[in-house]
Amino acid sequence: MKKTLILLFSFILFTSFVAEDHETYLSVTEIEYDKESTSLQIVSRVFIDDFENVLSKRYQQEISLSYEDDLEANKDVISRYIAQKLKIKVDGKDQKLKFLGSKFDADQIVLFIEGPNVENFKKIRVENLILTDLFDSQKNIVHVKKGETIESMLLMKGNGSKTVSF
Repeated sequence: MKKTLILLFSFILFTSFVAEDHETYLSVTEIEYDKESTSLQIVSRVFIDDFENVLSKRYQQEISLSYEDDLEANKDVISRYIAQKLKIKVDGKDQKLKFLGSKFDADQIVLFIEGPNVENFKKIRVENLILTDLFDSQKNIVHVKKGETIESMLLMKGNGSKTVSF
């Protein structure tokens, strides 16, 4: 598993230097099953400027996410966007997701999301199309952790969902 992650990050690192006029757009989402609380704990990281751009374009208003107050003021818009772009099915059933909040981490926004009332499962399908409506080259890395097992996937426009089994 570690080899896969190292290869994936190496690929992204090396492809980001291929051409000067092409930027790499990337988000990382971690989904962890918490057996005690029977929930999916989801943390997604996106770059601030990319997220501002996609929200402004999608909702046709100028949206700034530069300050803590901006994150709180735009919580409903962020929640609505996530509901449209991040979908999870657990054993074939749609999982309701709840946006809990966000915080800054350097030049990124960390999004906290929860999928409550999840019983032990065998399969999980993740659709992550965050930022793909603005950037055709957007890549969304998703890590799903259940117990000691971690499954990773690379999702992008045209291939935005994948199922993993545990």
